[in-house]
Amino acid sequence: MTDNAPEAPSTGARLAIDLGPLLVFFAVNFIRGDIMEATIAFMVAITAAMLISKFKYRHISPMLWFSGVMVLVLGGLTIWLHDETFIKIKPTIYYLMVASILLFGLVTRRNLLKVVLGAAYPGLSEKGWQILTRNWAGFFLVMAALNEIVWRNSSTDFWIGFKIWGFMPATFLFAMAHIPMLMRHGMELEKAKEEPPVPPVQ
Repeated sequence: MTDNAPEAPSTGARLAIDLGPLLVFFAVNFIRGDIMEATIAFMVAITAAMLISKFKYRHISPMLWFSGVMVLVLGGLTIWLHDETFIKIKPTIYYLMVASILLFGLVTRRNLLKVVLGAAYPGLSEKGWQILTRNWAGFFLVMAALNEIVWRNSSTDFWIGFKIWGFMPATFLFAMAHIPMLMRHGMELEKAKEEPPVPPVQ
């Protein structure tokens, strides 16, 4: 046996890594009233989150990789072109791409959500994985449409506030609402290594 096994992040640490950068974005925009400064802070914060995940826990989740790359690319375009449209459409692109990946997995009978999150749902049946994947894909499509409606028809401050007070609670509630279904389809909650994960809010 070895003592060099990577330390698993606690629920609090995982939430800080996944949601901390978004809260930094919100806080800087609230304090400074400048989405460009907030975007720079967002880019720095998500880079820090990825480095902490890599060097402290020796692992960067696929979702964090995906989100980090998008923040750096679209955030970089926002700053370079001084056009906040790029950072505003980032959630739309993120949600559409994740939904497309999940739906592709269902169509090709390769449950990609299970590949990523299997250890977090011990005992869950294939039927349960199919329902979970289908539901999250649908949720992400709705979130993509909602982001487009909000940013195109409201102020920047309202859009940022809605990301915190709208998207984030909706994501948590949607995830928690699945627990009865997951248990009906075999998930052994007492054997789970962690609480059912919540995809990062973008």
